[in-house]
Amino acid sequence: MSMTMASVSIALTGSGGAGVMTAGRILMDAAAEAGLYGLMTRSLGPQIRGGESAALVRLGTRPVDGLDDICDLLVAVDWGNIERFAAEIPLAPSSLVVADPAQGPVPEVIAASGARVVMVPFRDLAAAIPDGRVNMVALGLVASLIGLPDATVPSVLSKTLKRKGEAALTAGLQAVTVGEEAVATIDDTPTLDLSQAPTGREKWSISGNDATAFGVLRGGVRFVAAYPITPATEILEWLAVALPKVGGCLVQAEDELASINMILGASFGGVPSMTATSGPGLALMTEALGLGVAAEVPIVVCNVMRGGPSTGIPTKSEQADLNMAVYGLHGDAPHIVTAATSIADCLFTAQWSVYLAEAMQVPVIMLTDQAMGQARAVIDRPADVAFVGRRETVSAQGAMAYQRYAVTASGVSPMAIPGTPECAYTADGLEHSPRGTPSTQAAHHQEQLDKRLRKITGFDYGAHWAVIDGAGEGDTAIITWGSLTGAAMDAAHRLRADGIAVRVISVRLLSPLRPEVVAEALAGVSRVLVVEQSHGMQFSRLLRAHLDLPGSVRVCARPGPVPIRPHEIVAAVTAWDKGE
Repeated sequence: MSMTMASVSIALTGSGGAGVMTAGRILMDAAAEAGLYGLMTRSLGPQIRGGESAALVRLGTRPVDGLDDICDLLVAVDWGNIERFAAEIPLAPSSLVVADPAQGPVPEVIAASGARVVMVPFRDLAAAIPDGRVNMVALGLVASLIGLPDATVPSVLSKTLKRKGEAALTAGLQAVTVGEEAVATIDDTPTLDLSQAPTGREKWSISGNDATAFGVLRGGVRFVAAYPITPATEILEWLAVALPKVGGCLVQAEDELASINMILGASFGGVPSMTATSGPGLALMTEALGLGVAAEVPIVVCNVMRGGPSTGIPTKSEQADLNMAVYGLHGDAPHIVTAATSIADCLFTAQWSVYLAEAMQVPVIMLTDQAMGQARAVIDRPADVAFVGRRETVSAQGAMAYQRYAVTASGVSPMAIPGTPECAYTADGLEHSPRGTPSTQAAHHQEQLDKRLRKITGFDYGAHWAVIDGAGEGDTAIITWGSLTGAAMDAAHRLRADGIAVRVISVRLLSPLRPEVVAEALAGVSRVLVVEQSHGMQFSRLLRAHLDLPGSVRVCARPGPVPIRPHEIVAAVTAWDKGE
């Protein structure tokens, strides 16, 4: 007997070397072949390498942008420090836990959940196969339990293990078959309703970091300088291979200070440029970001947020770099801050960020986080979009005619490429006249401050400032940003099913926050729930600093590393209906 479901949440856990991440990724690719959507996040301990790990997978018949409330199936190839993942793998009496009896008694944290526990001798089954791997036995078991078509896992496995030789492929296929056969001993299993799976749509399996890298490439970036840092390094790894194919290059700098100054120099020279980092690196870049604002040099800095402060929790997610991204530059330094709303949206937001930087000649900080950057999703192939960075350049002007920082109606001035005849100018961090000559005059300071602000506040961002679901519906709005968008969308879906009309607003343009368009999106609303992953309620305070939120306002906020789940958002909204 099985329980047919629209989505199934799975956790694969084990010690270092158990291969649960590999099994999770193959499972995702097999789901894509079956026409399903999916999301895989990874949870690691604090160790540099090795140690316990967990692959958290959710598969469904519609796009999956966040984890569910409960883990339906936990497959523990061993119990290695599973207590560290207890909060991230919520179990309930309806959950099924499959474990190896040779690994000892069921840990108390698992037993206390009330989940049903079934024993399968993974290691013994794998040992009976020459070169058999425990993770492949577990993969076969999971695929069979949730009802994936028989051919999908062998198809993906053939591609994955092809480079390792025939013997490795044979062993892998045999282990998968043994795992599938072990399912015969298990009743009441969570099974996907494949009849609802969409057909005829091309699927991509992509991580948030890979999508960000592809997005900036599509946007026209051809130079990248960066220093590796968790959880942003995969952006650099992807671009290091891809950039030379389109005539660009990547430099691994000695530190974050060098990185941002290199991209400022490259962009000054006419090449769209970006860097990627995380919170500690962004902190080091703030002075040079101010130089980019003053000199009006377009660059993109992608900040993949992690738990902080200081070194914090490098392998876990949080949204607490918001204040630094928006307010962290010294002086009045207007710049752009964008935020991707999902793994798929990392591609669009990255490409859009390059476009904004180039069009307005301004630094753009793009925010993602570990929950998106290092997660992998099965998505519909993204549509091609036309955003490509194009700055306003200038040709020869005649002696003394060229004004690099001319005061214009839009605030954007023609930018000469170095070497353009009769268009030499000074670009540094000093305040200046319209020609670029350093100046301490109050009039010059005022007009340049106004100009720099005007170009980002007067720009037409169109409808891209936010993702809105249920526009105009009901009197309740959930307003959020970043990786919590998926949980908010799930919550809204459940609330509507219960007869509660609700709209979701996920803000993609965080600075400049546009009060008039936010107010328009909130028209008719009398209750606002702000959802964010920060201890200091930074997003809520940002909203309140720029606009009057209508009616009653509540905040659903907590720090990482445990993500906010859909049921918490549902509970926060329904509490209003109960007068709580």
